[in-house]
Amino acid sequence: MKTHLSVLLILLLIMTACNCNKSTFDYPETKKGEVVDTYFGTQVEDPYRWLEDDRSEETALWVKQQNKLTNSHLASIPFRDKIKNRLTEIWNYPRTSAPFKAGDNYFFSKNDGLQNQSVYYIQESLESEAQVFLDPNTLSEDGTVSLTNFSVSNDGKYLGYGISRGGSDWREFFIKDIKSGELLKDHLQWIKFSGIAWYKDGFFYNRYPTPLKGDELKGENTNSKLYYHKVGTSQDKDVLIYEDTQNPEWSFSANVTEDEKFLIISVTESTSGNALYFKNLEDDSEIVKVIKSFNKDYSIIDHVNGKLWIYTNDMAPKYQVLAIDPASPDRDNWTTIIPEHASNVLVNTSIVGHKVFANYQQDAHSAIKVFSMTGESLYDVELPSVGTVSGFYGKSDAKETFFTFSSYTYPSVVFRYNIADNKSTVFSQTDIDFAIDQYETKQIKYKSKDGTEVPMFIVHKKGIELNGKNPTWLYGYGGFNISLNPRFDIRRLLWLENGGVFAVANIRGGGEYGEEWHKAGTLTNKQNVFDDFISAGHYLIDNGYTKPKYLAIQGGSNGGLLVGAVINQTPDLFKVAIPQVGVMDMLRYQHFTIGRYWATDYGTSEDSPEMFQYLYKYSPIHNIKKHLNYPAVMVTTADHDDRVVPAHSFKYIATLQNTYKGQQPMLIRIETDAGHGAGTPTSKTIEEWTDLYSFTFKQMGIEPIY
Repeated sequence: MKTHLSVLLILLLIMTACNCNKSTFDYPETKKGEVVDTYFGTQVEDPYRWLEDDRSEETALWVKQQNKLTNSHLASIPFRDKIKNRLTEIWNYPRTSAPFKAGDNYFFSKNDGLQNQSVYYIQESLESEAQVFLDPNTLSEDGTVSLTNFSVSNDGKYLGYGISRGGSDWREFFIKDIKSGELLKDHLQWIKFSGIAWYKDGFFYNRYPTPLKGDELKGENTNSKLYYHKVGTSQDKDVLIYEDTQNPEWSFSANVTEDEKFLIISVTESTSGNALYFKNLEDDSEIVKVIKSFNKDYSIIDHVNGKLWIYTNDMAPKYQVLAIDPASPDRDNWTTIIPEHASNVLVNTSIVGHKVFANYQQDAHSAIKVFSMTGESLYDVELPSVGTVSGFYGKSDAKETFFTFSSYTYPSVVFRYNIADNKSTVFSQTDIDFAIDQYETKQIKYKSKDGTEVPMFIVHKKGIELNGKNPTWLYGYGGFNISLNPRFDIRRLLWLENGGVFAVANIRGGGEYGEEWHKAGTLTNKQNVFDDFISAGHYLIDNGYTKPKYLAIQGGSNGGLLVGAVINQTPDLFKVAIPQVGVMDMLRYQHFTIGRYWATDYGTSEDSPEMFQYLYKYSPIHNIKKHLNYPAVMVTTADHDDRVVPAHSFKYIATLQNTYKGQQPMLIRIETDAGHGAGTPTSKTIEEWTDLYSFTFKQMGIEPIY
């Protein structure tokens, strides 16, 4: 009898072991093609190349099947509706932007709480009653049409505004008469990454040629051209101002100085560095090419006392302000207005009320310094706490301006600032039904793999016990000179009130410490980014905040690449991974829309054998291995994302589902009528975060408090 029981026990153990290596999810079958690319003698299979055609019937069916599986799993989570109800409750609070004056009127945007898109208002004075001026919620029934541009002409007569449909980067421009409220017949199309630079009775803008049918959301965007549009005319009457047929991959953007004396043209071929041209609009002279290379960043602040003031990292990794004489623009004649700070990064500058407002980044948070028009340091603007500031915009002769301040536990407040007195008063603030004062933010520094000190913000309820059992959400980006500064985010409150810890790692590749910090996470230094993030996870574990079974990681776009790479390198460190709209195929990213612009951060697989091998070594798709014990993965993307095309996420999840043999779910959530993130309706955002939190809590074995 004992012998039979022993045999039975052994058989049960074998069966259990076998089941542990078998997925509990019945994933849709994803066919494999036989595409093979050769890079410098190395053959690389790309079996899911067919998923790059995101408009084919075959891909559409695959998307439908994947969403069906994901939705079925999410629907089985018993507390999903409770999370959605709580998110909706938290989200339902009014929020208002800082007002700005243009012509004889003030403008600001406001969201009553759950409106899909914020509404723009107009008022004659700050004390008069505000009237609805432009409501994008009326442009579509589901809120998927969003505003991308809102620019008032210098004479205050017209509003130029841009819209995006379904979250696409493509813009359409319209003109509205401010006094009458009439929408004019102007309708401009196939615009991307363009502002509205007003000059006289029209504006400068850049656009691309009309794409081929079917390529609107995936085809490469080339042959950018700069045009001038006169109000009241059709787009085919626009005047071509500048193009470069010898360099079809270059893109152009325009600005006009406040006095309308100079047109400024910025020329880009990537996300880092730009050339700079200008044209004197008073005498219609030729375009002057001040900077012809793309080695550094240059932007014009304004035309001041006959000089063009430039904000740049040229000869200043932490940025400075220089002055150029348009009549003699040679480098030898440049003068310094505001020199580079020894430790803080100059983020941006503005001239308002004959003062220069310099927004510095000090250990990833804001510090505002005020200078005279001769560059003399005058004083600092007092801020409520450690946080992030935006604003200080207006005309050069204004007497007041506005700025917005927020932090992780400090909801956005709009301040009215008296320029002459250096005094700030609260102009408007949000009223949130949440005990914000029960939570705290701390900033620590931890050491990465190579010994580099990296800052990290950690947010949690006061008095938290460091017992390793706290659910923790670690967020990162690490690229393109983008800094992660402390800002209020309503989405994070649900996590915090459930005893969660929210951490943001300011890893290399970002702009927190200037150009050198950025470059330390690019090209063949990209592994530093992954090491920094992995080390952040170890810090949170080693210091008692959490354990791997309670640690979730999230990142979007370049941050999606980050998440995809680190779970290949240290899969056991995390319980849940959420790569959103990620760059997952590092060998082919440059072949879609404006992907080639990212080459200054990444390099491309065609650059050299060394660069190919480096990319191949960390590319998320190409390093998924059968033997790895992956965390639960929820990939998110959207059908109208024409920045990081959804093919990245499609191919990535297909590879994971085919390769991984464990029990953790490998799912993808594909949103419809949405893009890279900007302009996503409130309703869709709440639904998405309901799913992300439901998925994460379930995988951690934690039931929320509701």
